[in-house]
Amino acid sequence: MPKSRIRKKADYTPPPAKQAAAIKLNNRTWVAPVMLAMFVIGLAWIVVFYVTDGSLPIDSLDNWNIVVGFGFIAAGFGVSTQWK
Repeated sequence: MPKSRIRKKADYTPPPAKQAAAIKLNNRTWVAPVMLAMFVIGLAWIVVFYVTDGSLPIDSLDNWNIVVGFGFIAAGFGVSTQWK
């Protein structure tokens, strides 16, 4: 049985100008610390509210302090969408 011919193709290498332009790094080092800080602040806000029987962190907000705490936690989740 005869052998088939081997076809050689040149390997494709993109031009250097496109290769340099394709590499772009985003500096998102701020996302994780801000996200964790928001989570901790929200959790601490709610815990302080319950431990002090509603007199702290802001007495005039009354039970809306819980909403503020969850607002910080929700903001942490919002920031987490920027993490890559």
